[in-house]
Amino acid sequence: MTAPLLSVQKLSTRFHTPRGVLTAVNEVSFDVRPGEIFGLVGESGSGKSVTLRSLTRLLPYGATIDGVVLWQGQDLVGMSDTAIRKVRGGQISMIFQEPMTALNPVLPIRVQITENLKAHTDLDSSGRAARARELLDIVGIPDAARRLDEYPHQFSGGMRQRAMIAIALASNPKLLLADEPTTALDVTIQDQILNLLLDLRDDLGMSVVFVTHDLGVVAATCDRMAVMYAGRIVETGTVTDVFRGPMHAYTRGLLGSIPRSGTERSMLLSIEGTPPGLASIPNGCAFHPRCVFASDICREKRPDLRPLGPDRAVACHHSDAVLAAGSVLA
Repeated sequence: MTAPLLSVQKLSTRFHTPRGVLTAVNEVSFDVRPGEIFGLVGESGSGKSVTLRSLTRLLPYGATIDGVVLWQGQDLVGMSDTAIRKVRGGQISMIFQEPMTALNPVLPIRVQITENLKAHTDLDSSGRAARARELLDIVGIPDAARRLDEYPHQFSGGMRQRAMIAIALASNPKLLLADEPTTALDVTIQDQILNLLLDLRDDLGMSVVFVTHDLGVVAATCDRMAVMYAGRIVETGTVTDVFRGPMHAYTRGLLGSIPRSGTERSMLLSIEGTPPGLASIPNGCAFHPRCVFASDICREKRPDLRPLGPDRAVACHHSDAVLAAGSVLA
């Protein structure tokens, strides 16, 4: 098996607030292999975006990170601020969820691309200008030379996202962290962005960690996936294995909420209730108040994430019963 490009081991992120310490990410572990797209899936508030930002320590004051994030033999969690800045944006880049707030509204796109090139490459001024034009061409923005001097508000939503991708690709990163990059886009533009990411992965040999709540996107783009709930990973596996045979009730519920061809008059499977807040995560399995398979042990003991093979793991006391219930996609 190929050695992982990134190895995350028992990553925990806590926020110190007036209400006490809140744990947003709780002992999360996963690997990302060279050239693969790894999906991180879950409802809003499950800890996906915080996990992504924790990898390169892009967190506000008052947050603490524990665990190990191994990148090329170095632990990013223990790195100095100076050292992590060379990795962040250079070797590991990030696409943020909303480009209109991530892009600087008072600077033209040219400046926002070239400042990354200046920080992470040895190109001179003319080289940076040429590379900026090349990047806009790569991400499919027409008339690149003219549009480099335009501002974010002059771009459509899809074009702003493409500009964000161009900035992220400026220094030829080996790993791209994509935080729901298609959430605010219409279906047509979403498909274009997803195809662009797949092409870039193939052309550049880049790995991607793709955060989303849309399982349709996961099916179309990802090789392996991890499902998060209340700050913990509850199931991992290849996309094919998880879709065909979910072993956690939460995963089964997420799959059941997807409309499918030929089932127009049938009811979608829903997950009753809402995800818990960080200050009120239940004892035992955090999903038990919403789970139809829950029993006393679920309310008393938190299940560990048990490996079931090289690419499969689940944290559920009743995984056999969930698997026997069958995939709602079958």
